[in-house]
Parts: sequence; structure tokens; C-alpha cells
Amino acid sequence: MVSALTRSQFVRWRAAIFAIFLASGLSVATWASRVPSIKADLDLDNAQVGLILLGMGIASIIGISISPAVMARTGARRGMLLTMLMFSTGIALVGVGSTVLASVPVVLIGMALFGFGNGCLDVMMNVEATAIEQQTGRTVLPVFHAFFSFGTVIGAGVGALAALLGLTVVVHAGIMGVLLALLAVVCFTQVPVREAALDPEPEEKRHWRERLHIALEAWREPRTYLLGVVMLGMAFAEGGANDWIALGTEQGHGFETGTGAVALAVFSVGMTVVRLFGGPLVDRFGRVPVLRVLAVSAAGGVLLFILAPTFPLVLVGAALWGIGASLGFPLGMSAAADDPAKAAARVSAAATIGYVAFLGGPPVLGFISEHIGLLNTLFILVALVVASGLFSGAARPLRDDEKIAATK
Repeated sequence: MVSALTRSQFVRWRAAIFAIFLASGLSVATWASRVPSIKADLDLDNAQVGLILLGMGIASIIGISISPAVMARTGARRGMLLTMLMFSTGIALVGVGSTVLASVPVVLIGMALFGFGNGCLDVMMNVEATAIEQQTGRTVLPVFHAFFSFGTVIGAGVGALAALLGLTVVVHAGIMGVLLALLAVVCFTQVPVREAALDPEPEEKRHWRERLHIALEAWREPRTYLLGVVMLGMAFAEGGANDWIALGTEQGHGFETGTGAVALAVFSVGMTVVRLFGGPLVDRFGRVPVLRVLAVSAAGGVLLFILAPTFPLVLVGAALWGIGASLGFPLGMSAAADDPAKAAARVSAAATIGYVAFLGGPPVLGFISEHIGLLNTLFILVALVVASGLFSGAARPLRDDEKIAATK
């Protein structure tokens, strides 16, 4: 196992994990940007598109949920390679099913492979990112998440260009699938083998079931669930904005077509800027004060978005919402990794809670909105964000004696 890295090895490792975060965002935007073309190729209605997306979402949640088992079996390093190859294959298969075969089942299988692979990868790449943060001694996890956002922007731009040039889905998805697979192999060669990430050596004597026990032990710790509340509220706020802020602007408030995209862009810019530059603030003032201030910003932003009588105030609310929701998820995982010896297990558990809320929360909000209206439903986000702020004390860095006690 690698116990100490040279400066060059560390820089290559960090660059590889940045690239993996970017690749994850790029993969998401690749299929999302071609949904209209896929719909046209298969002659689907909105309900059928929704079912395909639901299948992808279910596969993602399954991947997130069993990622500790995958990591126990393969280790984070090999697991990231396998899951990236899986979602690369899934993206290419979506193109084949859409353009060549015109087959809904093939597209659904591709989306399921994509969702499962990306779900597993989400947990493992965060395990690696928190380890890098521990070695640097600075708050850098938000920057990794900003790279995911960069990936979605790049992927959306490439998708828009592909549609403008008239490229079929199979050509676009095939090219991106190959590029992502090549990137996976290159990154794999730069990630060190680490005992803390459950990477097995060839002569590893511990059975994988024993490693699975280590990966799951964090679920017995009360702090895991307290951090889960912090991350759940902010993950709901982020996922709810991504899925419903545009509809809330246009259908909830009744503003004209196109204003929803502007509101979503303002939200995304606010979130990305804070993720890029918020690390020094956390290092200066501490996780807990920053999380509490951001919870106030998010709650106030959602309330302003709901109640605003004019479009400019809606945009102010969206900006505050994005700023407030920006760091809850990465700081929650930073807190989970306070003890490097148990970081993999704890980050896996915390990421599972956060991502299930991120993926599963918006559909729940959609169901509720059918009964009480979309803007009224967003009050639920306010309550969850307030709870996140109230429980933010759980993110306080562990003392050495607490690291030992948390494992008992």
C-alpha cells in the first residue's frame, strides 16, 4: 500500500480526481443535452421520457446505496475505473438504442448502466477527494464539486453544438463514451493504492466481507446521522432547485417563457462561485459558522423566491438560494472524513444519505406539488434547510479522543 507520496505523485493524484469529477458532470450533460433528440428518434411522449429518467434515477440510487459493497470488493481505485467504464458504455448504448435500433428497452438499459455507474462513482470519487483534502490541510472539497459543475457546462455546450451541427445521438454519444473511457484509464494510472480506500493488494489476506464490514461500520455511529441531516437539507435544496426552479418561475409565478432558464442560471452561478472561492472562508471562520450563515442564506433565498412579486426579486432569491446551498454537501463530507483511518466508511455513509436526498427528493416534491401547488411545496425546502442549520454543529472537527470514541 502507498503510505507516502512524492509531490509529483500527489499532484497527479489530485489532477486525476479533478478530472473524474469533471467527467462525471460531462457524462450527465451528454445524455441530458440530447433528450429532445432521443425523444424524437423514439417518438416518445413526455410520460414515456419520464419513465426512462425514472429508471435512470432508480439505478443511480441503487448504485449509491451499494457503493460501500462495491468499494469493499474492488477498492476505490479499481472501483472508479470499473464504474466509469460502465457509465461510458451506458452512454454509448443510449446512442445505439436511440439512433440505430430505435429501441426503448436498449435506451433504458443504457440509462440504467449510466445511472448505476455514476451513482457508485459519486461515492468513491468523494472518498478520494476528502483524502486529498486531509493531506492538503485546507478546505478544497467544494472546488472538486465545482469541477463537476464545469463538466455539466462543457457537456451541455458540446451537446448544443452537436445538435446544431446535426450530429446523430449515436455519433455524439459514441464519441463521448470513448473519450470518457479513455479518461477513466488515464486517471486510474494516476490514483495511488491506499489502505484507507479499501484498495486490496494482490496478496491481501482479509476477505472482502471483512472489508465490507469496515465500509458499513459508520452506519452505527450517531454522528453519521447528524451529518446526514445537515447534508439532507442542503441536498434537497440543491436538487429541488435543479428540477423545479425553472417551473416555479414560469408556472408558479407566471413569468414569461425563458425566465425559468435565467433563474436557474443565476442559481447555478451563485453555487459555483461559492464552491470555487468559499474554501478560504471555511478555513478562516470554521465549518459550523459558515454552514449556519449559508443555511440562513438558503432559507431566506427560497422564501424570497416563493413570495417575490417581481422577477428581479425572484432572481435575488435564486442567487441567495444557490449561495446558501453551495457548501452543505461538500462540507458534510469533509466532516465525515475528519478521521483519515475511517474516512472511506464515513464518507460512503454520508454521501449515500446526501445523494439519495438529491436524487429522490425532487420527485417527492413533484408529487406533493400536485396537491398543494409548486410554490407552496417549496416551503418544505425552507424547513429542511433550517433543520440543516440547526444540526450544523455536527460538522465541528473531531478531537483526537473523539476520533477514537466514534469507532466504539
